[in-house]
Amino acid sequence: MRHSFLGILAITLLVVSCNKEQNPFEISKQHIGVLTDSTQIKDLKTVFSNDSVVKFISGDEFAGSRNNIEIFEKGGKKLLILTPKQALDSTSVIESIQIIDPRYKTSKNISTLSTFKEVSSTYKISKINNLINAVLITVNELNASFVIDKKELPANLRFDMNLKVEATHIPDNAKLKYFFVNWSSSN
Repeated sequence: MRHSFLGILAITLLVVSCNKEQNPFEISKQHIGVLTDSTQIKDLKTVFSNDSVVKFISGDEFAGSRNNIEIFEKGGKKLLILTPKQALDSTSVIESIQIIDPRYKTSKNISTLSTFKEVSSTYKISKINNLINAVLITVNELNASFVIDKKELPANLRFDMNLKVEATHIPDNAKLKYFFVNWSSSN
């Protein structure tokens, strides 16, 4: 009797876990919602069937444009900006995804509304790059990079391009400008 109960319990747990629907706004190292690191460009209309997929065609592929693809809700709110690995190739996979909509969150509740303190206390920072107008914070655990506008930094740190920016230089309440997940190394 006890063995049959355990067997039924195991089967029930298996069925329930298999039927778990993917959160359309969850961010991980290999997926963002139902979009995965192996999704091809030609499949985007299916993946985002309830949204609008807008492909930008520059007309001059020699200019180095990657032909970003923007995803909008039907109401017009921008959700994501996708960069294909290969321009104008429908079988290409996605190289990077810029997260726009704050509903997209990591399993540890980090979104575009998060602060530097929330990111740094939740994830191990792998690298900090000093850019012209921003600081780029890389988190290898997610294959993600978080961008903080230099306007969020103290005035004495905003203009020195040679300065090695450390985590201690960035105010805890510095807001994220945006962030993106890079799949180029995982494909």
